[in-house]
Amino acid sequence: MRPEDTAYRHALDWLFSRTRGGAPRSVQRMTDLRAHLGLPAPARVVHVVGTNGKGTVSAMIQAGLSAAGTRTGLFISPHVEDFRERISIDGRPVSRSSVTAFTADMQRDRNLPPAAFFELTLALALRWFAEENVGCAVIEAGVGARNDATRAVGNTVLSVLTAVATDHADVLGSTVSDITRDKTAALSPGRPLVTMVEGEALAVARAAVQAAGSGLVHPATHPDRFTVPERLAAGGTRLYNQKLAAAALRTLGTGEAAVEAGISRPPLPGRGERFTVRGRTVILDGAHDPAAARALTGSLPPGYTLVFGVQEKKQRAALLHELARHAARTVTVPVAGNPAPADAAATAAEGLQQALADTPRGGVVLIAGSLYLAGELRPLLSELAET
Repeated sequence: MRPEDTAYRHALDWLFSRTRGGAPRSVQRMTDLRAHLGLPAPARVVHVVGTNGKGTVSAMIQAGLSAAGTRTGLFISPHVEDFRERISIDGRPVSRSSVTAFTADMQRDRNLPPAAFFELTLALALRWFAEENVGCAVIEAGVGARNDATRAVGNTVLSVLTAVATDHADVLGSTVSDITRDKTAALSPGRPLVTMVEGEALAVARAAVQAAGSGLVHPATHPDRFTVPERLAAGGTRLYNQKLAAAALRTLGTGEAAVEAGISRPPLPGRGERFTVRGRTVILDGAHDPAAARALTGSLPPGYTLVFGVQEKKQRAALLHELARHAARTVTVPVAGNPAPADAAATAAEGLQQALADTPRGGVVLIAGSLYLAGELRPLLSELAET
């Protein structure tokens, strides 16, 4: 291994070792870190919150703004294979040397405020964006928004609320209303909110917009902003995300050519990716809550083979029910760092090989349940994929 590769690996090891140590999530922690490091906010920030689709919508907005000529940064999480997926400018990931230099500076700083992995990664993004003269940054929230580190960035010109579902209930609340209330707590006064939520989530969003003195951009109020050209329209959840990204870009004043460039952006790793392996279509998706699983399987023809793995803290039974409801067969696999069910294959790779063998040519294999599982199997799929 080259010295620079070793240094990069050590930098990542250090970043991943940084935890909150049981301290609660707090905007103040990130505020203190920004102040200590002298990190400026990008001139304009698009803040994307929600349960499902945040990364995809964020990436589409970045692609559209970049196509319009704005130097645009992107901060998303989690990554699937490569840490650098989290931070990019105009589609170019942060360099390994930038990651290594940042962590070296942090390790030398004896007065560094308490900062965990997510906060440090956001600080890395803000430093790199400043160095590269980014004009706008699309920032995806981590968990919720009320106490999320991304709320400390500032200069928000637009908030986007993606689909809301029950996830992280121990932190955000057990109902859709509770979760929406947490996520809309980050609205910036006088700045618009773009969303497509309905029902109780919409009622909460309307109240939050009114309290913040903001404007609501919703299909019921601005239907033309959510249109997607038929030739570009995808299916299922991707179409939902396309509509949301299109509305966000139009609200930002982006021209139609740039809107089309944004919503045509290829899927992020592990988000509805498709591979052809031995004459089978393999769909790799990180759906990890029942609502996302329901939307995913609703767009698939019945009879697929499911490769299922999940983190222990997730809603396993409900998630499996939704993912397997139209499956002809299910192969359960372990997810790294989580106890393996008794009926699981020995490894995720072995489970994938079993699923391929059990699926007839022309059939579909769906891998879902965890982005960690997607990250584990994606390199193998890339190796096996037919071009």
